[in-house]
Amino acid sequence: MNRDDHPKRAGKSNRTDQSNRSEYADRNAGRSEGGDRPNPSDRYSRRGNRAERPSSRTERPEQAPSDGFESDAFEAESPDLIYGRHAVRAVLEGDAANLGQGDADGHNNRSINRIWVIARLRHEPPFQALLQEAKNGGAIITEVDAQRLGQLTQGANHQGIAAQVAPYEYLELADLIAQAKALSDQPVILAADGLTDPHNLGAIIRSAEAIGAQGLVIPQRRAVGVTSTVMKVAAGALESFRISRVINLNQALAQLKTEGFWVYGTAEDATQSVQQTALAGPIVLVIGAEGTGLSSLTRKHCDALMSIPLVGKTRSLNASVAAGMVLYEVFRQRWVQPQEQTAK
Repeated sequence: MNRDDHPKRAGKSNRTDQSNRSEYADRNAGRSEGGDRPNPSDRYSRRGNRAERPSSRTERPEQAPSDGFESDAFEAESPDLIYGRHAVRAVLEGDAANLGQGDADGHNNRSINRIWVIARLRHEPPFQALLQEAKNGGAIITEVDAQRLGQLTQGANHQGIAAQVAPYEYLELADLIAQAKALSDQPVILAADGLTDPHNLGAIIRSAEAIGAQGLVIPQRRAVGVTSTVMKVAAGALESFRISRVINLNQALAQLKTEGFWVYGTAEDATQSVQQTALAGPIVLVIGAEGTGLSSLTRKHCDALMSIPLVGKTRSLNASVAAGMVLYEVFRQRWVQPQEQTAK
């Protein structure tokens, strides 16, 4: 069915008056208004002298980390720091297999600059061979303890390994559409309308790549991008899944329509369920933000809205859970219908 035949779808600083300072404050600071030292017989004199005496704790220089790189101050949400065994392994395997080759196959091959790993994991398969290949390719391998990894990842669940890689490279929307059409005659692209939770975005990416979607569109403003947390939750899926980050999501949806995609939004109050919707052909599934759902303008850019039937007392689902359920229904219809036609 052609799209044309389808129905419409400072704060203020506090100043202290020196003339009104209390005697206790004078003595505690170790000198009086006139600059004289406190009387040794005064019961506060020891406290005043102690305040002037340098503290061994404050003067002691901060001990450098065990690997000797004090300048490594990565934030947990750094776009070039990945951690966790699945995420790092996916990058290592992609780097070893492709060695920086092109991404025509949809892979996002990123160069590895440095790896931090605990001693036990460094000598376990498959990491032992992968780390050696990364070292041969120029990556710096640093053996550290779990405490140091905790510092690098800001206390995240690093699972014994972290790596500094080239930041994730987003695709232009036109390139994402072209790649999606090259990979499938019925491509499925997701669009996230203002997701701010990196765990939700990472889980959506993991489900989308696993089930067979061809890409994701996210907005630049008021939404989370690809961070280290997203990469950790995605568990390696980002290395074979493409994302386009656009300035205006609704303009992107309009462009996808001109390219022949049907746009379906998920909404709690939609009267049509996902099971009642024929999800064939090139489609875009729009997932709403946590708590607020789809914006009113995004709803207007959807060809149809659909809901997930719920029978319990809980009225809504987590964004990543909803995305996974809708994705499964898309591919269930595509798996089941050809089998039914063949049986007839």
